[in-house]
This record gives sequence, C-alpha cells and structure tokens, in this order.
Amino acid sequence: MKSFDAIIVGGGLIGSATAFELAGEKLRVLVIDRQQPGREASWAAAGMLSPGPDSPEAVPLVPLGKKSLQLYPEFIAGVEKASGITVNFACEGTFEIFAGPQGESARDAMVEQYRRLELAVETISPDAARKVEPSLGAAAEAVAWLPEEATVDPRLLTQAVLTGAERRGAETRGGCAVDSLLCQGGACTGVVAGGEKIEAAHVVIAAGSFCGTISDCSSGMEGKRACYAPVRPVRGQMIALQSESVKLKKVLRSQRGYLVPRKDGRIIAGSTLEDAGFVKQLTPEGIRRILEGTVELAPALVDAKIVEQWAGLRPDTPDHLPIIGPTEMKGLLMATGHYRNGILLAPVTAKIVRDWIVNGKAEFSAENFSPLRFTAARSHARTSG
Repeated sequence: MKSFDAIIVGGGLIGSATAFELAGEKLRVLVIDRQQPGREASWAAAGMLSPGPDSPEAVPLVPLGKKSLQLYPEFIAGVEKASGITVNFACEGTFEIFAGPQGESARDAMVEQYRRLELAVETISPDAARKVEPSLGAAAEAVAWLPEEATVDPRLLTQAVLTGAERRGAETRGGCAVDSLLCQGGACTGVVAGGEKIEAAHVVIAAGSFCGTISDCSSGMEGKRACYAPVRPVRGQMIALQSESVKLKKVLRSQRGYLVPRKDGRIIAGSTLEDAGFVKQLTPEGIRRILEGTVELAPALVDAKIVEQWAGLRPDTPDHLPIIGPTEMKGLLMATGHYRNGILLAPVTAKIVRDWIVNGKAEFSAENFSPLRFTAARSHARTSG
C-alpha cells in the first residue's frame, strides 16, 4: 500500500496551493482529482482579488481576504519561480459603479463600510473615472475607486501552482475519484481511490462542490464528513469578449455584473448566481443578464465578439463562509466552501492548512471558518429539539 504524508482531495487552486505549500516543507504529497485537476470552479473564475464584502454575510470574511491579498505578491513570485509560468497578476485597482437616482447614497454607504473595515477606498467622479476608462457608460451616477484590488488569470495560476507543486516533489493523479476515507481507531488514515487504498498521515478535503461524493469510512464516523463540509454547488455563467475599440485597464463592477480585463485583450464578463444543482449548462436567460450588465457598464461593448462562454460551480456553505482547518477526526482537515472567493483565498487557506499539518496550529486565526461550527450547530439543534 502506497503512503504519503498528506493526500489532497481536489486539484483546484485551493488544493493545488495547499500541495504547493506542503511540498515546500519537503512533505510527500499526493493530489487526487476526479477529473483533470483545475477544471472546475478555479477554471471558471474571473480572477478578481477583492477582499471587500459583497453581502452582509461576507463581512466576517474581510480579515481573511485582506490577509490573503497581502500574501499574493509573495505567493505569485514563489509560484512563478517554481513553475516557470507567468500568471498575469496585476494590481490595477477596481472602479465600483453605482447607477440610478440612489447611486451616490449607495456609493457613500459602501465607502463608509469599507473605511470602517480598513479597506482602501476613494470617491471619484464619473467624469474622472472616464478619463481613465473612456468606455464607462453614462448610467454611472457615482463611482468608488478601490486602488488595492488586483486580478490574476485563474487558469494560468492553477496550472502554474500544480506545476510548481510537482516540481517540488508532489504527485498528481487526475481522473481518479476518491470513493471513501480510510479510518482506524477514530482517525483518518488515508483514502480509497480508484479501488486502491492509499495511506496518509493527513487527508485534506479540498473537493469544492464535490465534497459530498466522498463516502465516510466505517468506524462509527458515518455522516461526519458530510457534517464537516455541507457544501452545495451554485452555478455561475460567464462569457469572454473581444473588442477592437474597447481596451479596459481596470475592473469595472456593479450590482449587475463585472468586466475583468485580461492581458491578452479579452474581457471577462459575469456572472450569474443560480441554484441549479450540478448542471453546468449555459442558458439564454443567464447570458442575457450578463450582456445587459456588460452594456450598461461599457456601452461600446455592444459590438464586441463573444469568444467563449462557460459555466462553473461555486462551492457554497450554509453561512456562505469557507470551511478551513482540522476536524474532530485526527488526520482529517477541510479546505472547501470558498464560494465566490476561492481565487482570492487560496494563499491564506494553503498557509493555514500547512501550519496545522506542520506545526499543529495556525498562525492566522481562522476560528470563524472551522469545520466544527457545523457539528456544534447540529448538536445544539438536537438539544433544542
């Protein structure tokens, strides 16, 4: 039976970044993915690195997002050096656009919240924003400037992180579904994948929306994995545009959508939030909504060519917050449920998991994101009932 120091279940950016960090500590690491690694949520993402909250539920995530954004330059430098792949990381900032008669008051409320959360933000007039981005539409009644926000190409980044992890000694197995966990004496001791038993001192579940496809081991731990990671898929549809006349430099974002420039000239437009289960198909309604938001932000894109369309599945949790850290079962850790923030949170998540495995504790406090919060809530519900 083969054995490793750590098995990472899931080869998206979260899983591959964790493998990259652990391999950097000279641990023997295996990454296992049910398909080609990096082809799920990471491949579908736009690549905005924005630590600001997009909803009231996301406010507890801000400190984690800020920390991860601070880690990004060093993370990118290490990945590019190890892999030899340039990932198009850029810190060009974001224009947050507000339309309608309440635009200024909505902008001011956002600015007040950002300042309270110690996030960099400035007010700017629409005319001043258009001097930087001439394509900005007339619907913009108010604009906030977020100077520290960045972007990265998630597809290039995931490829680079996987390559860097392999060059550091990690092993990768694609097209190999993990069927169940191995357990002994109340501890997780490995996995069963492709009919093969593989032992490990640590198993990290980073399977995104597909955590529920992994069966629990026997040993009285039935149902625990599902309780630690109650993740469900939320579909997001996306399109890529190419325009001869519009050359964006900054991200444009509003309540109706966003536009993210790529170095190759493409503009990524998105996105929908749909409770559609594991169905990744595109829909006319989803594409219509994206295009309407796109043309409102930058009317000149009305003649742009659609060069690609796709859909991905974001891993959501009951409280819309990620699940990071050790479980009650020795040897079993979670790194999943990052919802709309997986690209942003990859560096800090990988460091937290690495710290738990290598040092037995995390330098950055992530108690709000512990897998144990769901078991505690479940126990409380049973007691109350």
